Amino acid sequence: MRLIKQNIERDGSGTITLFPEEPEDMWHAYNLIAAQDLLRASAIRRVATESSTGSSSSTRVHTTLVIRVTNIDFDPQAGQLHVSGRVAEENKWVKLGAYHTLDLELHRNFTLEKSEGWDSVSLEVVREAVRQDKEGTVPAVVMQEGLANICLITEHQTILKQRVETTVPKKRAGKATEHDKGLLKFYQTTLETLLRHVDITEPRPLLLASSGFTAAGFQKYVLDEATRTGNKKILANKSNFLVVHSSSGHVHSLNEVLKSPEVLAKLRDTKYAKETQVMDDFMTLLRLDDGRAWYGPTEVEKAVEKGAVGPGGGTLLINNSLFRSQEIGVRKRWVALVDRVREGGGEARILSSDHESGKRLEGLGGIAAILTFPIEDLDDDDDDGEATNEAG
Repeated sequence: MRLIKQNIERDGSGTITLFPEEPEDMWHAYNLIAAQDLLRASAIRRVATESSTGSSSSTRVHTTLVIRVTNIDFDPQAGQLHVSGRVAEENKWVKLGAYHTLDLELHRNFTLEKSEGWDSVSLEVVREAVRQDKEGTVPAVVMQEGLANICLITEHQTILKQRVETTVPKKRAGKATEHDKGLLKFYQTTLETLLRHVDITEPRPLLLASSGFTAAGFQKYVLDEATRTGNKKILANKSNFLVVHSSSGHVHSLNEVLKSPEVLAKLRDTKYAKETQVMDDFMTLLRLDDGRAWYGPTEVEKAVEKGAVGPGGGTLLINNSLFRSQEIGVRKRWVALVDRVREGGGEARILSSDHESGKRLEGLGGIAAILTFPIEDLDDDDDDGEATNEAG
């Protein structure tokens, strides 16, 4: 994402113009745009016209619209973001208050004005989006005989790029040849599909995961093909091909793959690995049950009020899905909590809801904390609801 223009006043009012350059930027835009915001972007509108003779016709016109956002629809696999709302500035083609859906596209500017001003979390999303030193995307193939899911693990989400399914006959006595032919065809199709989506010559990890020996067999097939075709770039990169165990070839098995020690060692400096580590640290303390790990909205807010999420190891863990609430008051609640922790010298980590660590946190209500000193009975007295329910 490229920052084109920023015009924000001290009170947080103003606009930011951004230029999305890659599919990941649409994910950032999805986390930035909220209901009641004002969004300006290019649009195509079908306009009906009537001639002097009374005949009517319709044409598609290119224009720029400003809408007051009511709904946001994001397709992570396609990297498409559709934002609906009422037109907030009338122009030649569209009346004030008319409904329209803006399709945000790569390489087209959009300008955003936050309905309640630019808070610290929104500005952090912008800083993260325009950061130049982004960590590389890690490709992964999760597979079993006849099934392969080709994924891309980015800093913020796991994207399924393609699913491969072929028929591999079961190995039976006297019919091993049919099984071997089917498996070879499966490997061939998987490799062809992988090469369409991923450059496997780049010096970065390529995760190959399966139960049994399917992934190891696929790795051997890839290297054998590279030898046969004289592809020296693939052969030079073979040390980055990492075969790991998974319980199945389905996408959800990627969660266990990404927690394996050999994978974490390869990805240890990435944002994903750091988020996984902090969630592991939290779960370890939670099992100890010594009052240093708490989860749930009220419990965590109480801990922050008592100064227990401060310097010296205090960490607030909060899921970014809570900031996508349709209710402005709910969003303000969590922004204020993040600000209070950081101002007090503690660490606040906003975890991606599209990664395994964020999903684990979501199962705990979307918010948790590691305390600098133990506190008992934070869950007494209050009958608290889930943060995710309050977040709409």
